[in-house]
Amino acid sequence: MSSTPAVSPTELATLYRQQHRWLQRWLWRRLNCSQSAADLAQDTFLRLLAKNQPIEIQAPRSFLAKVAQSVLSNHFRRQKLEKAYLQALALVPEDAVPSAETQWILLETLMALDEVLSRLALPVRQAFLWSQLDGLSHGEIAERLGTSITTVKRYIVKAGAQCILLDSQRS
Repeated sequence: MSSTPAVSPTELATLYRQQHRWLQRWLWRRLNCSQSAADLAQDTFLRLLAKNQPIEIQAPRSFLAKVAQSVLSNHFRRQKLEKAYLQALALVPEDAVPSAETQWILLETLMALDEVLSRLALPVRQAFLWSQLDGLSHGEIAERLGTSITTVKRYIVKAGAQCILLDSQRS
């Protein structure tokens, strides 16, 4: 496929026909699971379809591998988060375990929050998580990050605002 300023739906369909099988094999070699490879190959093309900005493709396989690597990283991060969630859920007393529907909603919410937080700069994310999960004071966080308390407050507000935006988008 030649270099173009944007990928039209027709060009994307052509890219799909020409490279889907290759991409699925590329993913299978990393996952050793044909079903997951098929799902993630589809997710890769869906990500391209959802892009609102022009895409320039000079080397289709390299381009797809780069996009698929991002999809694959998200997949592994979600697996890790789900495993941690299930481990935490196993520690909940049997009479306090939420319904299957509530468990699913909680897991989806955790994954959405993880996605939002992963887009933030590392110090912003760390400040927010230390504050919310570890209960550290602004002074303790500032010391850990080597920054001012004012900056820590700004970081926490920024991360919190992103979480609120997520909540408003999901409603």
